[in-house]
Amino acid sequence: MTKTAAIIGGGVIGGGWAAQFLLNGWDVRVFDPDPEAARKIAEVMDNARRALPGLGNVALPAEGAMTFHDTIEAAVQGVEWVQESVPERLDLKQKVYGELQAHVPAGAVIGSSTSGYKPSQLQEGFTNAAQIVVAHPFNPVYLMPLVEVVTTEANSPEIIAKAKEIVSAIGMYPLHLKKEIDAHVADRFLEAVWREALWLVKDGIATTEEIDNAIRYGFGIRWAQMGLFETYRVAGGEAGMKHFLEQFGPCLSWPWTKLMDVPEYNDELVDLIAGQSDAQSGHHSIRELERIRDDNLVGMMRALGANDWGAGALQNAHDSARMQAAGLARNIDDVADITQPILTQSRTVPLDWTDYNGHMTESRYLDAFAQATDRLMEIIGCDAEYIASGGSYFTAETHIRHIDEVHAGHPIQVRTQVIMGAGKKMHIWHEMFEGDRLLATGEHMLLHVDLKTRRSAPPAAHIEANLVRIAEAHATLPAPDGLGRAIGAPR
Repeated sequence: MTKTAAIIGGGVIGGGWAAQFLLNGWDVRVFDPDPEAARKIAEVMDNARRALPGLGNVALPAEGAMTFHDTIEAAVQGVEWVQESVPERLDLKQKVYGELQAHVPAGAVIGSSTSGYKPSQLQEGFTNAAQIVVAHPFNPVYLMPLVEVVTTEANSPEIIAKAKEIVSAIGMYPLHLKKEIDAHVADRFLEAVWREALWLVKDGIATTEEIDNAIRYGFGIRWAQMGLFETYRVAGGEAGMKHFLEQFGPCLSWPWTKLMDVPEYNDELVDLIAGQSDAQSGHHSIRELERIRDDNLVGMMRALGANDWGAGALQNAHDSARMQAAGLARNIDDVADITQPILTQSRTVPLDWTDYNGHMTESRYLDAFAQATDRLMEIIGCDAEYIASGGSYFTAETHIRHIDEVHAGHPIQVRTQVIMGAGKKMHIWHEMFEGDRLLATGEHMLLHVDLKTRRSAPPAAHIEANLVRIAEAHATLPAPDGLGRAIGAPR
C-alpha cells in the first residue's frame, strides 16, 4: 500500500523532501501559500528525476502522486509523515504546529527541517509534543543522505523508532541525537568553518574561490568518505589517533583560528564576499550550478559505493533492500518463473554512463551485461562466499550487438537465457530492453576456473546442478535471433 507524506513549505528544502519521498514511491501532499510553489517544486523535481535514479544500482519504485492543497488540514489527511520546512522563525513554526496539533493523525511523525531550533522549543505548549522531532536534512535533500533526528524526553519510543525507520526506508541516514543543542551537530561545524572563512576574506588572506578550492581539492574529499576523527586517525599513521593527538594537541593553544571572534557583519563585508562570489560563479545560472553539483555528488557517491564505503555503502544497503521489490532474484528459488529468461538487471542509466554522442557509451553496454552475468552467477550459487573458496567463472568470449541507443535517466532491464550449463562451460544470452524496445544483445561464453591454479576446472556439484536446471528449463525457448552470429557478413 502506498504511504503518504505531507510537505508544509515548498521551498528549496521542502521541494527536496517532496522529491525524496515521491521518487521512493510515496504519495506527497504539499501545502505552501506561495503561488509559485508548484513551479518551484516542479523545477526541483526535474533535477531530482535526472540525478537520483542514477545514484543506485536498482531501479526506483514507481513514482508516487503529488498533490497541492489550500490548507494544512487538507494536506495532512491520512499521512504518516509531516515535514515542516517553513522559514526559520519560531513564531511562524509554532503557528504551523498549532494547526498540525488540530489536524494531523495521531500516529504520524512531525519532522522539522529547522537548522537551528531545538525540538523542545518546537514542542513547547503542544499536547502532541510526543510527535514532534527535528529531522534536519542537507541540500539537496534528494541526494544527501544525512538527516539529524533530534528528540527529547517528550517523544514516545514509538515515534522515535518510526522516524528512524522511515528515514532509513527512503535511503537516508538517521543520525539520532538524544541530547538537544542549538544548531544540532553538523551545522555547528559549518558555522565554525563559515566564521573562519569570513575572517580570511575580510583580512585579505584568501578569496572566496581560494577558500572553496582549499576545501574541494583537499580535506573536503577526505571528509566525504571518512569524516573528521577517522581521517585524523589515519593521519596518525601506524600509531593511530593517540600519536596524532600527541603531535597536534598543542596546536589547540596556538592562535590558528578566530573561532570565537566574529568579524563585524556590515555592508562592506557583504559586498566584498558577494563580489568575489559573482566573479567566481556568476557565469553559471543557479540551475546549472545545481546540476554540476548533482553530477559531482552522484559520481563521488557511486565511487564510494564501489568500495562499499561511507555514503556509498549506505546506498548499497538501500539497493539491496530494494532488490526484491524490483523483481531481482538472489538465488534460484527466488526466480519467479524459471522457464522464462531471468531478470538479471533493472536500473536507470546513470549520468556517467553517457558519452560525447549523448547516449550510453558502448563500454557501458558491456558493463550492464557483466553485472547481469554477476547476478546470474549469484543466483546459481557462485556468490562471494563461493568465490572466496576458490571457484569462479572467467569470460572467454563476448559478442555484443548494439541495436538502439539509450540515454541517461532511462530505465533498462536485462533478461538472461542460459543456452548451456553442463561441465565447465556457461553459455548465456542477454537481451537489454527499455520497455519493449530492444537495445542490445550480449552472447557470452564463460569457463569455470580454479582461482588457485587460474586454469579451467569443473564447478562444484551444486553450482553445475543449478546452472543445468536453468538451461534445461530454457531449452524449450526459441533460439535467440543472432545466437552464434559473427561480426559482419559471412565469408
